Amino acid sequence: MAVQLPLKFAERMKTLLGHEFEQFMSSYDQSPHAGLRVNTLKISMESFEQIAPFDLRPIPWCGTGFYVPHGVKPGLHPYYHAGLYYIQEPSAMAPVELLGVQPGDRVLDLCAAPGGKSTQIAAKLQGKGVLVTNDIHAERTKALAKNVELYGVRNAVVLNESPERIAGAFDHYFDKVLIDAPCSGEGMFRKDEDMVKSWEDHSIDKCVLMQRDILETAARLLAPGGTIVYSTCTFAPEENEAMIAEFLKLNPDFAVKDIPKKAGFEPGRPDWVRQTMPETAQETALVLDQVAGTARLWPHLLEGEGHYVAVLQHRSQSFAGQDLVDSEVDDIADGVADDIAHVDTEHDSEQERFIAASAPLSKADRKRERLLRTEARENKPRQDYDGKSKGKQAKGNERGGRKSERRGQGRGTEQLEPEIIYKQFVQDHLEIELPGETVYYGDRVYQSSVGAERLKGLKVIRPGWFMGTVKNGRFVPSHPLACALHIAEAVRVINLDSVNGEAVRYLKGETLNVEESRVQLKAGVVAKGYALVCVDGYAAGWGKWLDGVLKNEYPAGWRWTSV
Repeated sequence: MAVQLPLKFAERMKTLLGHEFEQFMSSYDQSPHAGLRVNTLKISMESFEQIAPFDLRPIPWCGTGFYVPHGVKPGLHPYYHAGLYYIQEPSAMAPVELLGVQPGDRVLDLCAAPGGKSTQIAAKLQGKGVLVTNDIHAERTKALAKNVELYGVRNAVVLNESPERIAGAFDHYFDKVLIDAPCSGEGMFRKDEDMVKSWEDHSIDKCVLMQRDILETAARLLAPGGTIVYSTCTFAPEENEAMIAEFLKLNPDFAVKDIPKKAGFEPGRPDWVRQTMPETAQETALVLDQVAGTARLWPHLLEGEGHYVAVLQHRSQSFAGQDLVDSEVDDIADGVADDIAHVDTEHDSEQERFIAASAPLSKADRKRERLLRTEARENKPRQDYDGKSKGKQAKGNERGGRKSERRGQGRGTEQLEPEIIYKQFVQDHLEIELPGETVYYGDRVYQSSVGAERLKGLKVIRPGWFMGTVKNGRFVPSHPLACALHIAEAVRVINLDSVNGEAVRYLKGETLNVEESRVQLKAGVVAKGYALVCVDGYAAGWGKWLDGVLKNEYPAGWRWTSV
């Protein structure tokens, strides 16, 4: 047998599975299944299937998911670094599909790192609504934030908080809440031998305590009529059916929404609770049968690892007798992304604590802003990407410009000058409507789908889409800004080929020679300046073009390091 299973685990599964036990055990002699999920924020399914660099086979329960052939390494292709797909374990694609996310929803991914489910939710939102993605472990939020940024998510907020503190700020706010609960990880034994080694330390009893608290808090976070999806990657009934039955008993305004049993999905097992936990079965007798409507994903019955999923519907929305429609179970995704091992070094050296003021400008401030804009337009040389002035001015105007700059740096105007600089960059370099609220954190600029006020006092890793920084009187665009752009949204674009090696050279941080004829420009724009660098038409980062040379702006911490 390829995997040496804990004896206590094997004995329990033999008792529970009976005649299925041998078939279950034989699954551990097989290689785990690998998958990827197409990022439809950046590319359509039709377009991806046309350019896919490897053979793909659809995953039955995920309309955007594909099995990857054994031995193929999709993380070693430029398309991965351009954020066109997320590498994901197939069974882990199920919970988000069952959440039923629609564009415009407010969604919370409560236990989100490393971010696979969050990027899947974001793709379903299509830039509309709100995504709050959270993990309680500060170190794990680095990968979470990076994945949100790499996959071009514009409407996400990344938190590092406890569920209770989030509930204090977002009381009954979310339409959908996903709980990919911390668990004993039995379903991952075949895929990850470290889970086998740590099984005793991550005991079922410890996990049950955490799961109970998280579920109870989730009820406070959910808006009336909303949906909670609870998932684990374990087989233990204490963490699955028993947990849901306890929640239903304590929250009679919720009920299980049945999951269709197709594509290898099996029903939940209330009989296992009665068999192994008679006291819990007695306490939850009135609701226990509902858990048959939850789903178990077994490695010996489908091509994926072991998972459990429950859909909990708040009763204020009529749903009695309704099953999930086929389209809601066509997709499903997250899990441990094998190739997400990067650490965001662009701005992760400290945990961001974002406390911003969002009071409207006073009448005096508005007048001062108009004066600043007039002075900047009439007296101050317009700045190019490299800080050099465009054109010549008379000495009197130069003196006036310097006075204007000093006034702009005076007390009481610090928040106004960065706003002017930022908006001028957007006007000169982009063709987009800025989403949400513009939020300033030190010298960094974000577009937040939630806004500053609601985030006060929370540990915020990213308050929104990170646009860039204002430094020395100019705006420096961020890598996450580039990742989320489409080719038509930049006024200056350089497209690199994924086949001839130049895309890989760019991703490794090399400077490239690029003829001016290859710089795609909007009308009235010169070739010199910041350019959106794309791989086969899909945004990968920034570069600065000047006189036939593309200076590489790809961040060091994100660069291609594979040989």
